[in-house]
Amino acid sequence: MADTVVMCIGNRDGGDDAVGPFIADALHQVTHDLVVLDCGVVPENYTSVVKRHAPEQAILIDAVDMHLPPGEIRRIPKEKIGVMHISTHGIPLSVLMNYLETFVNQVQLVGIQPATMSGEMTQTVIESAHQLIALLMKKDLTVLTIVD
Repeated sequence: MADTVVMCIGNRDGGDDAVGPFIADALHQVTHDLVVLDCGVVPENYTSVVKRHAPEQAILIDAVDMHLPPGEIRRIPKEKIGVMHISTHGIPLSVLMNYLETFVNQVQLVGIQPATMSGEMTQTVIESAHQLIALLMKKDLTVLTIVD
């Protein structure tokens, strides 16, 4: 049984959309306290893995266009997902979150504002990814603002 599962979402070849896999790679090197999943662009394919770990909480991380400056990090309530552009997935993340809530006590989405969705990751988003990694290591996301 795991306390926390981190579902890192994104396209490694999609500019700042690679922030999820980037964070997954970094967390695999620095912690064994978290179950970290590199979900690529199909996070729904990992629900059985999450279920098997029976975590207290699941944290989804993705690049999200929140109309903020690049690199901004926010917690995003699922009811706000429909008004934001979230990178392409098989199903809306709000649907995935609803499903995960049937067997996980707390499910939250953390978005990082991308600057570009093609080419290489930008330095601004890489720096934000490192900030988020530090927060995940402390297991404290309460310092993050909830998106308006």
